Amino acid sequence: MPQLNLAPWFYILIMSWLVYLMVLPKTGNMKTPNNPTDKYNQETPNHWNWPWT
Repeated sequence: MPQLNLAPWFYILIMSWLVYLMVLPKTGNMKTPNNPTDKYNQETPNHWNWPWT
């Protein structure tokens, strides 16, 4: 029965933990180039002042 062979399962377990412990913290520290802003935090545009209306 191949499911009783523990070597591939331990290999998958070790490799997945290596991803969690080594790769994810490195990618989690990367910052976005543009800081996201809230749409309610932005200034409202000034309306045109038409002198002939």
